[in-house]
Amino acid sequence: MKKTMQLLLVISILLVSSISLYPQAIPSDSLYLGQTPPGDTPRIFSLSVNRGSFAAERITISNDGKEIYYSEVRSYYPAAGDTIKYYSYSNSKWGGPFNLFSGYLAPALSANGDTMYFQNANIQNSSSVYETFISVKNGLNWSNPQRILSNLNSAHYLQVTNYGNYFISSISNPTVGASDWCKLLIDGGDTTAISLGQLLNSGGDNLDFFISKDETFLILAKGGLQISYRKNDGSWTNPKSLGSKINFGLGMWGPYVSPDNKYLFYTTGTKQDYSDTYVHWVRIDGLIDSLKHTNFSPYLKYQIPNQKDTVGNLFNFTIPDSTFFDDDPNSTFTFSAKLSNGTPLPSWLSFNPGTRTFSGIPTQAKVFPIMVTVTARDTANASAPATFGITVVANPVGVEEDKNQLPESINLYQNYPNPLNPTTTIEFAIPKTGRYKLGLYNALGQLVKEISDKEYEAGYYKEPFNATGLSSGMYLYRLSGNDANIVRKMVLLR
Repeated sequence: MKKTMQLLLVISILLVSSISLYPQAIPSDSLYLGQTPPGDTPRIFSLSVNRGSFAAERITISNDGKEIYYSEVRSYYPAAGDTIKYYSYSNSKWGGPFNLFSGYLAPALSANGDTMYFQNANIQNSSSVYETFISVKNGLNWSNPQRILSNLNSAHYLQVTNYGNYFISSISNPTVGASDWCKLLIDGGDTTAISLGQLLNSGGDNLDFFISKDETFLILAKGGLQISYRKNDGSWTNPKSLGSKINFGLGMWGPYVSPDNKYLFYTTGTKQDYSDTYVHWVRIDGLIDSLKHTNFSPYLKYQIPNQKDTVGNLFNFTIPDSTFFDDDPNSTFTFSAKLSNGTPLPSWLSFNPGTRTFSGIPTQAKVFPIMVTVTARDTANASAPATFGITVVANPVGVEEDKNQLPESINLYQNYPNPLNPTTTIEFAIPKTGRYKLGLYNALGQLVKEISDKEYEAGYYKEPFNATGLSSGMYLYRLSGNDANIVRKMVLLR
């Protein structure tokens, strides 16, 4: 009996010791700072900030729910007073907020929570150039920030998944927009940003995003928050909007989903001066599942090639079957076609929607191509357009021989094709002999490339342009000379 009592005493001591070695989980009513969880309508997630600042960008939460990190932002342009702050749960209560790192924002934790990724923002020529930093946790302390990925341009929102894969917003090569959502290819000491492609990325800045730790979905800040799902082949579905309940502010950014995939946190506001900007949260797990089973809109997978024909010859062209794609299984399309300005096709050109075939005999040469838009529509009436050009010439030499009349006024025509990748042609008309310049400028009005600068006689001209080496985005091209100054836009889309 005495031995039994001794054994029970030892077991009791071991049990007490094990309890002290393994802290208890945070009570459910204390999770998320003890704030009442929302339903499917977003609510403000209250985070303390100093006067004149606001909580913004992404937050991040430890896997056990006992640490919540966020950004206190004073001003975006220029970035000043940004601070990473945090709350910590211990001794059955929340403490904080505490300042962690000054001059940084947008924290994210690694899969096991021992590494934090965040960034600063350098301001150059009114543009933000983001730099990525890490800190490693040792016990209760975080190491001093160290910069990583110094070879990447504008590295933004670095994240790592359970599979050890890294995703980021950065300038890739080739690129779709000014910056793309990318996966990092790490080969020894070399790190390369590989764009996730045109379906996800648009022609502008593709910045804030969240990827789930199991890589099953992406949430993108893309004209409102959208979701894309990973397919079995590793590609991603056409993004869908998270809906008007979530996308209610002037802009939605900084998406983050809690470790249990239950709640979406994001920043939004209703005033341009950020005086009404807050981190919001909303129950998201049901929406993630339901949207996966609603209709996906079709999209353009391969650009329709431009066509060329001669007056009097039979034109016949069939849209390739692989041009459009739909992520819904067994989806079928109906097709229609008209000119890109919305008017009907010219009388000589007909379109058979059943066979996707254009046919006809052109009767007149055209100085500029006929721009045709084909629309594919699925059974749910969602649609995707594709535009291509048909150039009609008088003979195989080209249209210049058909221009017998000198132009009456100076003119700069829309480049073709537009968007370009990477070559295009710029055409213009000059009524008076003289020296003219044709230049390419970025969106800030800075000269990027001089296309032409020479003496021109009166007439019609074509100048080829190759955009190799330039980043995707919107550019301006200007024709100047003899009191002329005409500007048009072109879009480089890789």
